[in-house]
Amino acid sequence: MITTRWPQRPDEYGDGFAGTIDITSAEADDRDTDRAIDACPTEAIYRGDDGRLRLDRGRCILCGRCPLIAPHTFAWREGSDVADLTRRSIVVGEPAETEDALRAVRAELAARVRRLRQSVHLRHVDTGSDGSDEWEVQALTNPVYDLHRLGLFFTASPRHADILLVTGLGAHGMTDALLTTLEAMPTPTVVIATGVDAISGGIVGSGYATSGGIGGLLDVDVWVPGSPASPFAILHGILLALDRLPARKETRR
Repeated sequence: MITTRWPQRPDEYGDGFAGTIDITSAEADDRDTDRAIDACPTEAIYRGDDGRLRLDRGRCILCGRCPLIAPHTFAWREGSDVADLTRRSIVVGEPAETEDALRAVRAELAARVRRLRQSVHLRHVDTGSDGSDEWEVQALTNPVYDLHRLGLFFTASPRHADILLVTGLGAHGMTDALLTTLEAMPTPTVVIATGVDAISGGIVGSGYATSGGIGGLLDVDVWVPGSPASPFAILHGILLALDRLPARKETRR
């Protein structure tokens, strides 16, 4: 059988994919750890006010330098369940949101997606990327992932779309097109930022031509880190938004 059964059944590739990086020792304070912090090209690694390490997955381009330089402090983590409902939640080491706050976010999103059944349409907008995120999005339609089996379909018209799937670093020249697309979609809508470019601007960041991600342009419901985000990670983000993940597949930190 070529088509994955994930998330109903485990998938060896998706569950074993080294999709993100963890901090294994938040209190580490040594030369190699400092070298790893300095080597991070997007400054995704830093120390908080409490002196403990933070790793912002929304800025991490998965270059692999930190686990190579300081393997006692950083390590690759297997699994594609990397998406989360708040920007703060994808920062490793950041104090977690209160349970009441998370419950409120989940409840508000669940109320919006309640009307969506087994036929959910997605409109994809690239706001300026190198094309890698788009290859992963396109892969969702191939026989391996086959998002149609989950009742998910891409649509060319925003008027038929339920979910806005955004890639790219938020180029100023795409701002009007992005907002026009969102305005044309029937309400309520769901917005998913896919990949570090869409979350933070990635290695380019913000500048004269870019917004440094889409978070400042519109309200984002689901954040899917990755550089690029893998097809399984994108599926995880979509199903997280739709509250369709099995209980055992809840987002890990």
